[in-house]
Amino acid sequence: MQKEGLPMPPHHPLLGHLLIVGNIMSKLPNDVHGHVLPRQISKTYPNIGPVFYVDTWPFGPPILALTSADAANQATVAHSLPKFAMLREYMKPMTGGIDLTTLEGRQWKTWRTVFNPGFSANYLMTMVPQMLKDVLVFCDILEQRVAGGHIFSLDPLTINLNLDIIGRLALDVVFNAQRERNSFTTALRSQIRWLSFGNEANLFERWHPLRPIMRLWNARRMVSFVSREMDRRFLRNVNHPESSSGARSRTIIDLALDKYLTEQGGNKPGEATMDATFKDAAVCQIRTFLFAGHDTSSSTLCYCYHLLSVHPRICDEVIMEHNQVLGQNLGQAASMIGENPHLLNQLPYTLAVIKETLRLYPPASSTRQGEPGFSIVASDGRQCPTDGFLVWSNHMAIHRNPHSWKQPDDFLPQRWLVGKDDFLFNGDKGAWRSFEYGPRNCIGQELAILELKLILAVTLRKFKVESAYDEYDKTQPRKGPKTVDGDRVYQVLSGAAHPSDGFPCKVSMRT
Repeated sequence: MQKEGLPMPPHHPLLGHLLIVGNIMSKLPNDVHGHVLPRQISKTYPNIGPVFYVDTWPFGPPILALTSADAANQATVAHSLPKFAMLREYMKPMTGGIDLTTLEGRQWKTWRTVFNPGFSANYLMTMVPQMLKDVLVFCDILEQRVAGGHIFSLDPLTINLNLDIIGRLALDVVFNAQRERNSFTTALRSQIRWLSFGNEANLFERWHPLRPIMRLWNARRMVSFVSREMDRRFLRNVNHPESSSGARSRTIIDLALDKYLTEQGGNKPGEATMDATFKDAAVCQIRTFLFAGHDTSSSTLCYCYHLLSVHPRICDEVIMEHNQVLGQNLGQAASMIGENPHLLNQLPYTLAVIKETLRLYPPASSTRQGEPGFSIVASDGRQCPTDGFLVWSNHMAIHRNPHSWKQPDDFLPQRWLVGKDDFLFNGDKGAWRSFEYGPRNCIGQELAILELKLILAVTLRKFKVESAYDEYDKTQPRKGPKTVDGDRVYQVLSGAAHPSDGFPCKVSMRT
């Protein structure tokens, strides 16, 4: 392929790109998320262009990396390639294999249609008062951390907060993960640690003897919990349909049951049965939402706090916006939002901060399966075949591509509020892909954004969260690089991309 003039770094006839990849990664922390690689290759070979091949055999499949919006749009919008097969294997221990992330064709469309109403902006607004209950618990925990005065990891706290929120929305259950251990959430978090793409350089880690055992054990616990809740809601919906018609009825699990009961023509009380095939598929989808529904928001919240702490002027502007919309009485903010959740739609600068945070720290990328006869057209017109390749729409590189973004490495929320004539304006469709772009975009993006606006609106004026990596590194010394392009808060793989070392921080009360 190199002889044919297709774009790629210098290729070794025996080792492919392993030497180049190894040299690049050796200069980075050993736990860094792999989605930094395409951008690092582009920086090492600045003339390589936005579409290039990477050969990492035998540690991974051959890759066609896409680092521009135009290239990514070709694979996800103009011609939506199927999800990469290895992604299905990665997700299967978590979801059971029947999930919106990896389903294709009619099956994907069917389940997407079923759940779309439960993730609509209008419906989610009705759930804000319920979400507030968990946010206020989070505030209590932060107050306790203030009193303690010690360094702590914020990422586990934000994970538990978002687990509690998605538990209410998906199952109408109170996990109380912020206060105590729960069988389901413990199994879910354990399962994340055992997920694998099967391409680890450490061969013992790749074929860890405990992995299949732990995957099976955790999956059984998750299936048992969700299945039990589904049976409970099914009996309630059949035997007491009037109690399921209120504002809180359309949880994710209720939507699945709505579909089933409609297709079955309803069930008479006392004659309730549920088809095992449908139940298995619905349980898989619910497991998917519980997994994906907590991961992105928890990580992004940490990065929001971090970026606002190192950009105090921007933080002051956010606080000013909250004062204008919610009033300066902090004690009344939560009750005001609970009574009128649509106040959250009056926070454009807060939304800009969230979108800019997601641009700099995208939670994931998109991997697609190449197809015979389909090529990506590079910016110079070259046809890049996709057949046999993992087509990697790399959001980290796309989000910092200087051809789409002015000052791509800078935290500039105002870029989301300016007009077409402004220097910072970006009109490239698909240049921001934090929730993917095109027909396979994330169903939960409205929920993630709403959660983040709600949590920031309730907490930011009260608490000041600052990273404490300098102190952490003194107590937890380690060898090797500790930053990525000077950034100590680099991303690591833990389900989605999370801040390194759990984001050690200190929290204080704002004066």
